[in-house]
Amino acid sequence: MERGLLWLPLLAAFVGLAWAGWHEYQKVQAYQRWAAQFDRSKYDIRAVLGQVGPTLTWGRPTRQGPVDLIRVSLLEVDQIRLQVDGQLLEPGDHPRAGRQIYLHLGLHQGPGHQIPFTEVELASRWQKVLQELLQTLKSASNDIENT
Repeated sequence: MERGLLWLPLLAAFVGLAWAGWHEYQKVQAYQRWAAQFDRSKYDIRAVLGQVGPTLTWGRPTRQGPVDLIRVSLLEVDQIRLQVDGQLLEPGDHPRAGRQIYLHLGLHQGPGHQIPFTEVELASRWQKVLQELLQTLKSASNDIENT
């Protein structure tokens, strides 16, 4: 009887871990269905992000699919910066770790947006790709205005 009582907390922990794993698996499956429509996408426990052409869409992952979706065109974005633990970093500055990691999108008009990440390296790669795309869009826009 005593041994059974000693194993009971371990059994409860195992059931809890199994439920959490199944819950996360369901979120990943919903993300995969959602991400099929994008050219590039990312999933982590804080946010899902998808990019098709100049449009970014992100939201919070759930078992039913992403919710609280926000959509922004890169044509509205003035700058893309990495924010780690409350500090906006200059391009090229990339710390190896941080607790609060965001990709900060500064808009031409109005307040900017912050896309949460769990890894600095992943946020840095997205910043680089989106910055290159933003430069391409700006130069194409300038070429059109000059003609």
